[in-house]
Amino acid sequence: MSQTAAPQAAPPPAAKAPVPAPAAAGKSAPGLVDTPALLNRWQLIGMSVAIVFGVLSALIQFGGWQSDGRAADDTEQLVRVQEIKSSLLRADALATNAFLVGGLEDPEQREEYDAALSSVLTEIANAAESQPADREVLAALNVEVSDYATAVAQARDNNRLGFPIGAEYLSGASTELRADAIPLIDNMVSANTDRTEDAMAGQHPVWLVLLGLVALAVLVWLNRELARHFRRRINKGIAVAAVIVLLVTVVTAFGALVRDNSNDSLLDGELATALSESNARTAANDAKANESLRLIKRVPGDSAFEVAWQASREIVDESASRETIGSWNDYVAQHEEIVRLDDAGQWNRAVTLATESTGGSTEPLDNFDATAKSVVTEARDVVVDDLRSGRILALVLSGLTVLLGVAAAVAVSRGIGERRREFS
Repeated sequence: MSQTAAPQAAPPPAAKAPVPAPAAAGKSAPGLVDTPALLNRWQLIGMSVAIVFGVLSALIQFGGWQSDGRAADDTEQLVRVQEIKSSLLRADALATNAFLVGGLEDPEQREEYDAALSSVLTEIANAAESQPADREVLAALNVEVSDYATAVAQARDNNRLGFPIGAEYLSGASTELRADAIPLIDNMVSANTDRTEDAMAGQHPVWLVLLGLVALAVLVWLNRELARHFRRRINKGIAVAAVIVLLVTVVTAFGALVRDNSNDSLLDGELATALSESNARTAANDAKANESLRLIKRVPGDSAFEVAWQASREIVDESASRETIGSWNDYVAQHEEIVRLDDAGQWNRAVTLATESTGGSTEPLDNFDATAKSVVTEARDVVVDDLRSGRILALVLSGLTVLLGVAAAVAVSRGIGERRREFS
């Protein structure tokens, strides 16, 4: 008998291999670098640094260009204000000296007084137009000068008529001039001196060097990162950009340094000469006025006028240049003789020596004043011309710096673009 075999059970289905989960969108697998994105980031950094370097360097140079222009204008204003002071005291010296003669004054001396006072009023108008910051003070000064001129005219009228009150008008006018007008001028001198010195310090070679070093440091870092990823020691585009940055930094910093040293030399040289000689000229005319006032008031000895004269002498002795000190010493010798005669009771001879056009104290003082004015003008012109020379070149270099910064940015872009093509 045959037996039917019992059916065997089917084997269990084989287990399926696990399927890895898909990576999250936008995320690279661990250990992988998104090179295109990294190159884009490096390119943005390099190009931004090059362009910012060019723009900031150009702005620093442009600021220096503007500062030199302001320094030239401020120098002219400073010397102009000093000229106002010198001419005003020159007018007072002429008025008081002419008053000693009595009666009708010398026509030439009167004409010179009028010219000096007219120069003061003209320069006040010019100064107000040139420097808005001084306008309020100049308006007040204009009032004081007008009051002084009115008082001197009244003194003249009384002097021609032989009235003693004329001397009071004149001495009062001189006193108020020094008490009210001169302090206004001194304040403007101080303010314009500060402006001039600040403007002359407008060159910044150190800033240009630091800016260039920062840009170079970023480019060196960028080249190093590219070398690590692409096994290329030097990227040509970044190397070109670095050379551009280096050359621009050297040229602009050297130019700013030369300009800065030149400005320092002007401050200590020609500008200092102009200011010192202006102070000497002002003090000399003040001394001459006090010499005449001493004789007008007939107060021999160590009067207030003689004390003021000695104070002016100290200023001139310290400030006068080699061109003017000889004339000043000649005047001092004549003044000492006037003092000797006055103290000895020889007032008439003292007045003659103080007023005569030749052989007295007036001639050397006039020579001193004319020479001092010439020295101031010459020194001012040197300062202004030097500050304004080469400004067009500086402006062109400032614009060229921007273009070179863009060129450096293009070089960076091309250098990284080369690595991008290699990766592709």
